[in-house]
Amino acid sequence: MTLVDVRTPDPKRFIPGATGDWEIVIGMEVHAQVLSNSKLFSGASTEFGKPQNSNVSLVDAAMPGMLPVINEECVKQAVRTGLGLKAQVNNRSIFDRKNYFYPDLPQGYQISQFKDPIVGEGKIVISLGPDRQGQFEDIEIGIERLHLEQDAGKSLHDQHATMSYVDLNRSGVALMEIVSKPDIRSSDEAKAYMTKLRSIVRYLGTCDGNMDEGSMRADVNVSVRRPGGEFGTRCEIKNVNSIRFIGQAIEYEARRQIGILEDGGKIDQETRLFDPNKGETRSLRTKEDAHDYRYFPDPDLLPLEFDDAFVKELAAHLPELPDDKKERFVRELGLSIYDASVLVSEKAIADYFEAVAAGRDGKMAANWVINDLLGALNKIGKDIEETPVSPAQLGAIIDLIKAETISGKIAKDLFEIILTEGGDPTEIVETRGMKQVTDTGAIEKAVDEIIAANPDQVAKVKAKPTLAGWFVGQVMKSTGGKANPQAVQALVKAKLGIEEE
Repeated sequence: MTLVDVRTPDPKRFIPGATGDWEIVIGMEVHAQVLSNSKLFSGASTEFGKPQNSNVSLVDAAMPGMLPVINEECVKQAVRTGLGLKAQVNNRSIFDRKNYFYPDLPQGYQISQFKDPIVGEGKIVISLGPDRQGQFEDIEIGIERLHLEQDAGKSLHDQHATMSYVDLNRSGVALMEIVSKPDIRSSDEAKAYMTKLRSIVRYLGTCDGNMDEGSMRADVNVSVRRPGGEFGTRCEIKNVNSIRFIGQAIEYEARRQIGILEDGGKIDQETRLFDPNKGETRSLRTKEDAHDYRYFPDPDLLPLEFDDAFVKELAAHLPELPDDKKERFVRELGLSIYDASVLVSEKAIADYFEAVAAGRDGKMAANWVINDLLGALNKIGKDIEETPVSPAQLGAIIDLIKAETISGKIAKDLFEIILTEGGDPTEIVETRGMKQVTDTGAIEKAVDEIIAANPDQVAKVKAKPTLAGWFVGQVMKSTGGKANPQAVQALVKAKLGIEEE
């Protein structure tokens, strides 16, 4: 690929060195395992977690005479992903053999795509922020290509003292390799890019994005240069399987390269691994170039061809993607960009929110989902898919607030009960006597008692009316949070002779 610099150097992303500022240049190659029931060129299962070497066909094991047959669903998934990346879908692509030896690659070559990929140039827009002013910075990262290829197996080095074992369950599983342009300029941008890409494929249903299972991993190309200068020599950090590790690997590698260059050395183009325990990268091998792999068209596979109608049909059934959903939440529900960004970050969170917000106040629903639900789930270490509080239960709590059946404080207590015990919110309010007190006579009695018991505080309020909030708090406390806050506030002001603003 031809390297083109499309970014204006930004001082806030520079790294200060001993001899001046440096700029990081990052490109990423993300391997996303295609969601399909069977492999790219065989009918073997792709189910994760099966016993070693149980998802292996004769094709995957490269038995003599076995021929690959393309899986149409994998092709459709690649096209869907291309459309989600606003990329050019190529109606004709070619599968090549990429030749190299490795114990977990039975054929001695990988079937991949080289010069003619199924998807060409596209783009992803990432958002960094908010900053101290609450503003977000949108940055467009170019996509160079997306190509289909088969995954290799897995070498196991910790099963025996002197031997390595090979598990071929992953061999032949369809991968989408999504290659970015060298448009990323910081570890934060790289993490935002990976997060956004994972979100997109999850919305599309083309990859589950489970990095801990290896179904999405990144090769990160890092180089440094003087701001705005020529591109430096890059080093590739292989198979990074966590967004946090991507950031750590980039930070370490950039400073390693800066140290070498400032000492008068030069960077060797090589492949490196990131050690998360030590927080550092280490050399693996000299980086190969394309010619080292002796690419040539696979003689067992015809060119992959489809017409515009095939692409159009897939495009017609694409789901609403994160950027479009965020824009709709802001436009139709009046949410802030920040709240909308949080809610669309994961499809499961967006789906949950929409179920809660249906027919209700969008801003109120967003506050409860973001602040109360996601905050609680974070504390107990659960994902949105594991939430003990259903959308119907949270929606019922909001309905009870709107109907003034319960106060905001009681609602918080009710939420905790639902979170830990479950149950129907309306029934719990009835059976546990949690209804809000709206009887002005009862509230007036409580206000009178608090005022009578605190003459010194009354005198202070006369001098400084803003202290009336103290009485409101005391009344709410004395009624167990059940008094209607608006009624309490109005009565306190009336009794103390404070004029309404």
